[in-house]
Amino acid sequence: MLRLCNRTLKYILLFFVGGYSYSGLELLFRGYSHISMLIAGGICFILIGLINEVFHRKISLISQMVISAFLITAVEFIAGLVVNVWLGLNIWDYSELPYNFMGQICLLYTNIWFVLSLVAILMDDYLKYFLLGEEKPSYKFF
Repeated sequence: MLRLCNRTLKYILLFFVGGYSYSGLELLFRGYSHISMLIAGGICFILIGLINEVFHRKISLISQMVISAFLITAVEFIAGLVVNVWLGLNIWDYSELPYNFMGQICLLYTNIWFVLSLVAILMDDYLKYFLLGEEKPSYKFF
């Protein structure tokens, strides 16, 4: 029971670190954010951290970044369908950008997620190491 409680607290911590970090980036670059972005950011941060657990750090950092970019794009698409299409909140619209899909995702942002995922991967690994006493991160780059 204690292990389940600790694991739950771990994911709550990671969810809010990721959610507030993403919301902070949006505030910095767009000047505003939305609660749905806190939720999407939290989910993305947890998923990025789970990559190491699924692959047991056997994949390269670049591969983690590629997987992360696709995971973030998928979460962004699902979030966009919910908040923009179904609820009609119009939080974002990529319709004017090239290579967009339904105005919810686009190639430009997938590339941005690839670059930003490096920060998220490192942040997740070192939070788990310093705060949660998990394994010290080590990386292979290719």
